[in-house]
Amino acid sequence: MIMWLRESSLLVVESRELVMHAKCSTESLNQMFLFGTLCSMVSANKVFCEMVEKNVVIWTSMINGYLLNKDLVSARRYFDLSPERDIVLWNTMVAGYIEMGNMMEARSLFDQMPCRDVMSWNTVLEGYANIGDMEACERVFDEMLERNVFSWNGLIKGYAQNGRVSEVLGSFKRMVDEGSVFPNDATLTLVLSACAKLGAFDFGKRVHKYGENLGYNKVDVNVKNALIDMYGKCGAIEIAMEVFKGIKRRDLISWNTMINGLAAHGHGTEALDLFHEMKNCGISPDKVTFVGVLCACKHMGLVEDGLAYFNSMFTDFSITPQIEHCGCVVDLLSRAGFLTQAVEFINKMPVKADAVIWATLLGASKVYKKVDTGELALKELIKLEPRNPANFVMLSNIYGDAGRFDDAARLKVAMRDTGFKKEAGISWIETDDGLVKFYSSGEKHPRTEELQRILGELKSFNILLDEEEEL
Repeated sequence: MIMWLRESSLLVVESRELVMHAKCSTESLNQMFLFGTLCSMVSANKVFCEMVEKNVVIWTSMINGYLLNKDLVSARRYFDLSPERDIVLWNTMVAGYIEMGNMMEARSLFDQMPCRDVMSWNTVLEGYANIGDMEACERVFDEMLERNVFSWNGLIKGYAQNGRVSEVLGSFKRMVDEGSVFPNDATLTLVLSACAKLGAFDFGKRVHKYGENLGYNKVDVNVKNALIDMYGKCGAIEIAMEVFKGIKRRDLISWNTMINGLAAHGHGTEALDLFHEMKNCGISPDKVTFVGVLCACKHMGLVEDGLAYFNSMFTDFSITPQIEHCGCVVDLLSRAGFLTQAVEFINKMPVKADAVIWATLLGASKVYKKVDTGELALKELIKLEPRNPANFVMLSNIYGDAGRFDDAARLKVAMRDTGFKKEAGISWIETDDGLVKFYSSGEKHPRTEELQRILGELKSFNILLDEEEEL
């Protein structure tokens, strides 16, 4: 949005009517634009100074050049010297401050504007969202007398990028209910991505239907990719595949999303078949593709194939393996019981193992009753996340399975003396009223008593059914 704003000012300046109004030659203006984009503001300034008459469009072009070259001080100096300032110039300067990370000065300049348009408000709104100040972002949004689709998208994107995913859905519902502005393909993509993260299948289906009625997801590949992701992460792989097959011109994201969705839900054969089909279509895989491929091998226990795919990343495609690829290989080896090889792989990895990798090894140590490997994994986990009691519980269980009850008791005493507390788990469910959180301990749901009463009735009903079956 902000970069588009500055680029739009260049388009305005290049307008033939404005060039004539400025009484400057097109050649001089083109030289200014060229020098500005080539980071030669000294030359651009020379052309600027040689112009006999300069109007606000010329000043805006010069200021925009400095902003493109990250020279905020010079841009502000020319802004202050400009004898005339229209709304494009004000918006350009405000956007420049925001892009350079100076939200305070941007807001100060915004407050000084003699008049503002919706672009002015959208720029400040997005600026607050970018620095994570969603309260200020909401205030700006609520103060707007006029909103367009970019206003709504700015608010929704702000919620999404700041982890307030459930509010993405709430904002979209509010947007549709108000009905004054229709969503565009970018809106639908943001909302569907939020549905994917929350597992909000029913809400996602309604968004899909709404998008079909508007006609957006018939042509826009981004919306269809978001649909594949949403359906895949909600477990509706068949529907995801239908959407995938309906895309006439698939891009890399389309293939990656479908491959990863298949792999994540245990459809390893289909994921690998799709990977080879993708290559046959002339699409080169990237690092995301190989996460899905390795995940497919992991679920099917294809150790040799998985290692071959891992090695081909660099040898065939010049892709440097990252932590997620290495984690898949460790998981692949660990699931197959090759714990010694997994440790050897960790020691030779091009990246340092994280807590997820060591926790994978710890979990496999319990499955295969490998105490020594479990102790090694816990030793490394203590360095990375010393306050996580789950790791100690896992090793204690490994000791118990191996008959080393004294070691298990010693570990439990150490946990108690250290004062470890397990963090409460959170569950989400989707209801007609939206998304509802449930905590595994401590914090109560506002309708806890009613829920417990209903659960009690269901329990009694099940007991009666069991008794009837026995009869």
